[in-house]
Amino acid sequence: MADPTPDEVRDFIAAGLPCTELQVEGDGRHFFATIVSPEFEGMSRVRRHQRVYAALGDRMREQIHALSMKTLTPAEHAATAVSSASASSAHHHHH
Repeated sequence: MADPTPDEVRDFIAAGLPCTELQVEGDGRHFFATIVSPEFEGMSRVRRHQRVYAALGDRMREQIHALSMKTLTPAEHAATAVSSASASSAHHHHH
């Protein structure tokens, strides 16, 4: 099988997992995916990765070791999208 393109990897994931946001970058050998899915609610990181692998199925059995991913729920994604400046201005009072 020819090495998949980032677009193909994205399509594979999208076909098996409902995502609100899905980005895949890569060079054919190594891929980095950012996957935001409501299905990840309440799942550990390991379970989330297993869920993505299940979505990919046999299509990337050979390449799957070259896929690194960031798995987020929509709520987590929203939280990370907030600029870190506003997060660090939380009220800390030192006495």
